[in-house]
Amino acid sequence: MGTSLVRAARGLRTRLVGALPAAPLPAPGAFDSRVYALSPGNARFLEELGAWQALAPERLAAVHEMRIYGDDGAPLHLDAYEAGVAELAWIVEDGALQRALAAGMQPLAQPCARLDMRDSHAELALADGEVLRTRLVAGADGARSFVRTAAGIDARERDFGQTALVANFRCARPHAGIAHQWFQGGPVLALLPLPGDQVSMVWSLPNAQAERIAALPVERLAEELKRASKDRLGEMSAASPLKSFPLRRLSARRLVAPRIALAGDAAHVIHPLAGQGLNLGLQDARVLARTLVEREPGRDPGDVRLLRRYERARAEPILAMDALVTALFDLHAAPGPWAARLRGLGLNLGERLPVLKNILMRQAML
Repeated sequence: MGTSLVRAARGLRTRLVGALPAAPLPAPGAFDSRVYALSPGNARFLEELGAWQALAPERLAAVHEMRIYGDDGAPLHLDAYEAGVAELAWIVEDGALQRALAAGMQPLAQPCARLDMRDSHAELALADGEVLRTRLVAGADGARSFVRTAAGIDARERDFGQTALVANFRCARPHAGIAHQWFQGGPVLALLPLPGDQVSMVWSLPNAQAERIAALPVERLAEELKRASKDRLGEMSAASPLKSFPLRRLSARRLVAPRIALAGDAAHVIHPLAGQGLNLGLQDARVLARTLVEREPGRDPGDVRLLRRYERARAEPILAMDALVTALFDLHAAPGPWAARLRGLGLNLGERLPVLKNILMRQAML
């Protein structure tokens, strides 16, 4: 249901409810198919919690540069050196991150069966019959959130009509810590650097195209990827099984209710084209923790008036990122030459205006 969202909060004890990752870590030299681009700001937050230290350094990859390509192939470069920072992002594996966040918690692997609200507390009934009494439930339990539904918080959803295909590949040419992304008039392909000679593919495609590509033999898939990436990294060979995820947009109408605070995918799901879904969720965690830490002495952490401070603080950043990503998706999915010219103009403008590039990089590093 959550991780250590309020671990740093004064005078509070926390429990992690929900199953921990069951799969073992990949063998040396292999990596999870699903990875995230973690912003430096969120890496510092994880370090404060002690979770960053639980991640094996040899399984992390720093992103020093991003190259974003439009219809005409002219890239927008975002460079850590130009921004005066060590890296733009860190690539981290899904399973490793979950384990690091769960370290030091008191996990209860039972699923939730019922959530009842009382005047002074919430009662969370687990499938094995145990009942937890708590003053605050932090619902960070994903897009199909039990907490959100039990609290009666509605959510708006939109089907993007796309599927994300993810897999890792070995590449013949060094990736040099550079993340590449191609907008392809609807499909969006990203290659993210992994340790050694591997990259992580995240390819968002219309459902029919995704089905066709997912059905290809691994050798044919590598050939398709090489063509789609303009032979940027040379010959490609599969290094992990292919996984697929349907893409939907979700926006909860409220982030809080009495004794309830939503965070992460339980509150918002955006298209992965900007790679900011996890970062947005961890920013929720940072603000929620700060709200609880800074509450008045003796203040009930489940008081909805206190929780609205968190909701107000997150409203604008969430709305801005959701609107930006959705607008980018709609623009890059739009057919016709006028849309292609507009996309090219946007990338060219970003490349030619250092101030705009710097704003983009600083925003991505929060």
